[in-house]
Amino acid sequence: MGVQQVTDDEPNDDSSWDLIIRPSASLVSLPLAEIWRYRDLLYLFTRRDIVAFYKQTILGPLWFFIQPIFTTLIYVLVFGNIAGLSTDGAPQVAFYLCGITFWNYFADCFNKTATVFKDNAHVFGKVYFPRIIMPLSIVLSNLVRFGIQSCLLLLCIAWYDATGEIQPNRYALLIPALVAAMATLGLAMGMLFSAMTTKYRDMAFLLQFGVQLLMYATPVIYPSSEMPERVASILSWNPLAPIFEAARYGLLGAGNVTAGSIGYSITFTLIAFVASTAVFNRVQRTVMDTV
Repeated sequence: MGVQQVTDDEPNDDSSWDLIIRPSASLVSLPLAEIWRYRDLLYLFTRRDIVAFYKQTILGPLWFFIQPIFTTLIYVLVFGNIAGLSTDGAPQVAFYLCGITFWNYFADCFNKTATVFKDNAHVFGKVYFPRIIMPLSIVLSNLVRFGIQSCLLLLCIAWYDATGEIQPNRYALLIPALVAAMATLGLAMGMLFSAMTTKYRDMAFLLQFGVQLLMYATPVIYPSSEMPERVASILSWNPLAPIFEAARYGLLGAGNVTAGSIGYSITFTLIAFVASTAVFNRVQRTVMDTV
């Protein structure tokens, strides 16, 4: 949606109005100027999502740490000790905590963005603002959670680094870029699915199931090096795989990463973002007719 100011030179059926809201002419346009103009609203939505996460809970923000800790312990028990999956020589706790921290961020961005129209129909129907503000607030609020949980991951890495069990390397400097790529991909895939969940509500159930399957197609609980060659060639099409492998290699010194695989992931992410922007801009014009 774009806001256009009407001047005296332009025809206007009702002279009492000086502001008309019209749909954006281009499907792939990203209203950066409007996003900046509504930056206070973006901040309020981001803050709302963070506060609502632990409001009326006993432990409050401690849940940011409790969830990855307990999930890591379960993964160590089930996948590390019972199933005996390899961790490429990295300590099991650090290996699984790294994968969980990154996966939770992507999954939260994907899941919540995919139902953004349905979940916020009561807001969209009352007042105008750039609809892209809502998905961006989801990405930013989850980024805050990711930053808090990353502190736990860094403490774990520092401990194992001090004991000499892992060796972080210069690839760790790519972490900000990898997180940005992961956030953009989660945002893009979420906006694509938002068009379907708006009209077909049962797509939300398929989405939850699909995200769980996607985790097993991503090297979250296993290293890519342990996959059979035929399976690895199929999973290499997953744009998330290079991101997780690069992050794990930089932080833990375990895993395989190439410049070509990272380039593929970034290219896929950019294409998906352009396509999702077009879909999102098209759907937002008539969203209140179907929600």
